[in-house]
Amino acid sequence: MEGMDMDSTAMAQMGNMGQMDMPGGVLLTVPMSQEGSGTSWQPAVSPLYMKEYDTDDWSYMLHGAIFPRFTHQGGPRGDHQIDAPNWIMGMAQHLLDDNDEISFRIMMSLDRLTEGGDGYPLLLQTGETWDGSPLIDRQHPHDFLSEVSAIFNHKLAQGLAGFAYLGYPGEPALGPPAFMHRLSAMGDPDAPISHHWQDATHITFGVATLGLAYKQIKLEGSIFNGREPDENRFNFDTLRLDSYSGRVSYNPSREMALQASTSFINNPEGDGIDVHRTTASMIHTHMFDVNEWQSTTFVWGENYSPDHFRLESALFETAYSFSENLLYLRLEYVEKLETELGIADSLNPYAKVQLNECTIGYNGTMKKLGGLDFNLGGQLTLYSSLPTQYGSSPVSYELVLSIHPEEMK
Repeated sequence: MEGMDMDSTAMAQMGNMGQMDMPGGVLLTVPMSQEGSGTSWQPAVSPLYMKEYDTDDWSYMLHGAIFPRFTHQGGPRGDHQIDAPNWIMGMAQHLLDDNDEISFRIMMSLDRLTEGGDGYPLLLQTGETWDGSPLIDRQHPHDFLSEVSAIFNHKLAQGLAGFAYLGYPGEPALGPPAFMHRLSAMGDPDAPISHHWQDATHITFGVATLGLAYKQIKLEGSIFNGREPDENRFNFDTLRLDSYSGRVSYNPSREMALQASTSFINNPEGDGIDVHRTTASMIHTHMFDVNEWQSTTFVWGENYSPDHFRLESALFETAYSFSENLLYLRLEYVEKLETELGIADSLNPYAKVQLNECTIGYNGTMKKLGGLDFNLGGQLTLYSSLPTQYGSSPVSYELVLSIHPEEMK
């Protein structure tokens, strides 16, 4: 009929209108689709891959992912392994009245069982320990309880709201949404090698955050435990509130999310060195149609320790989903200390190296069953500017089965 035609963007926006109408668990004034990990923001148009269950008084959400795979990390310092990185998250929200809401979250991972105590092989990755030794070229497993949090938010006026977030463990107001919660990274089972420069505080054993948002601008501050989780992945680490952070977030449109944050982190690696971490990020998501989207993330992060080091990182990742297919790309630049990689020059313990990597991947949906997508694919990683210990031109590859909830319509 004349006057009734719609372009594909409008149709896509209508397609996720139901999920956009759902109030967020951190702020009543923004939709759930705008909320990332912890109290971070992502674009409001972001599709949600989760299951929802409602009662008269409560709303319950469940989402997560598991990646059974074979990974081969190339070169003389590489390794190979069959494992299954995984996580699952449950949320419960309850409206107390028109202006008040309380929410609870729990996030869990069986990484310790599916990967082992020293995690999985990942060339150039550093951070945390196993058997008292630093992990090098391996990604540590995540804790069984990765978030146990409660959030209270109150609408103060039209477009104005405040919130309080308590987690043990939880995530402070620092950095972009954690990598496993970013749409642009949903196909890649690996943590970025810049993880400990950008979003590694997504598991913190003790955090308290207060925030205030007016329309699409949010200010928040946290006090938290700066120490990285210990090697026992099934316990609660000692509660400390010895670090602090602040973050400003701005969503200029429904397709864009910006943030800048800075922090003081007390002794994160247990080596007696305190770190000032500063980050900035941009996430852009565009819905071409109800079943087609592209999401792109850029993150800059810096770790700075007076009298010791200043180390930069940059990450670019993008994912394009179309007709049950997903193409994705991740580019990273990271400065790391030679000591972190176990190749230190004893004359200069703070000598640094500049690392570059590129990962490209694909997966396609094989089957939909029980509200889950079963996707099969693989990825290839190339490197440049590596120390000689890594060989002239290592190549890494993975064959991956990814399983996650279907997109919520």
